[in-house]
Amino acid sequence: MAEIIEMPKLSDTMTEGTLGEWLKNEGDTIESGDIIARVETDKATMDLEVFETGILLKCAVQEGDTVPTGAAVAVIGEEGEEVDAAALKTSTVTAPAAAESPEEVEEQPAVEELAPVPTTTGGRVKASPLAKKIAADQGIVLSGITGSGPGGRIVKKDVLAAGAGAGGGSSSWGVYPAAPVAAEGAVKLSNMRKTIAKRLVQSKQENPHFYVEVEVDAAPMVELRGSLNAEFGESHGIKFSFNDFVMKAAANAVRDVPAVNASFQGDTIVQYGNVQLAFGVAIPDGLITPVIPEAQNKTLRAISQEANQLIKKAKEGKLTPAEYTGGTLTISNLGGPFGVDRFSAIINPPQAAILAVGNIVRKPVVNAHDEIEVGQRMSLTLSADHRVIDGAVAALYLKAIRKYIETPALLLL
Repeated sequence: MAEIIEMPKLSDTMTEGTLGEWLKNEGDTIESGDIIARVETDKATMDLEVFETGILLKCAVQEGDTVPTGAAVAVIGEEGEEVDAAALKTSTVTAPAAAESPEEVEEQPAVEELAPVPTTTGGRVKASPLAKKIAADQGIVLSGITGSGPGGRIVKKDVLAAGAGAGGGSSSWGVYPAAPVAAEGAVKLSNMRKTIAKRLVQSKQENPHFYVEVEVDAAPMVELRGSLNAEFGESHGIKFSFNDFVMKAAANAVRDVPAVNASFQGDTIVQYGNVQLAFGVAIPDGLITPVIPEAQNKTLRAISQEANQLIKKAKEGKLTPAEYTGGTLTISNLGGPFGVDRFSAIINPPQAAILAVGNIVRKPVVNAHDEIEVGQRMSLTLSADHRVIDGAVAALYLKAIRKYIETPALLLL
């Protein structure tokens, strides 16, 4: 008997998903555990895994269609088996804007895509909507890529491989003209971008934000990191980032000031017993915050290793819902990766605090002997929900973080 494959609920907030690309074609043999498609949710792009065995009889939706959770997306059964059309009724499917036919859905260029240098082939590029989106975000010209998908279609992994090999600037992928910077037109929001917009507006409207900032002496942390990486880098394959130190310091500081690790829940404040430490990772369609569970109990090395694994999975679109939900405190670092000296972040509900980490800046400072010398300073700004956290609590928390960063040997205990 044919089995209907439904759009799964891949996160606690997911109500619909967009079929990004089909990885299997109608008529293909399917084994239990196969990935038949990729689905763009409100959080990330996820694999659609099936646990049925048989023939893919029907792909019920087109690439780019938005489908409610529980709606039919495919049918798997025995070869030659009839598909019940009534069971596949998907009147709530939302097709991509301006699409007139399946062919147009597949091959029309994304409106936000930059105009590449014209190729000599004169033909259209076959690429999945997700591949087009990633190419546009990363400045990659699709015409120079050989697709590995069905019928030679360019899929996500082809674009990512091209981006990794391009190396920036002029390359075999082509260069963009000096002007215009981008094609004009409206850009349809992805599910992730819709969710980001909704949650951040809600956060600013409902959470009474206030901000507390300190500037810490980063020189001891810089020195210790250099020593550890020199000692263990080649011999043990360990390479700590500055963010590893900040995350460990933020988790340790909760032991000193646990009140920041809480959330506002109507007429109660929920105090969390463990630090489920979320940290921001930039991906092509926005931002995702993978979570290091029980970070207060983990060593600097364990935090570093887990963070690296989660970053890799985030950039590959392979995070599971359990890996990016349930955070109780968030770190957002625009310093080292992006060179931002200082900034204020928006709280990620239902959390009550987010720590914004700035760049390490060399600047003149006055030392303990009233002498001017070159110092290394880093800005830390805590955004806090005043319903949960008072000013004094926020100040004490930043004081605790400062202690661990300026005496980083404490992070190794």
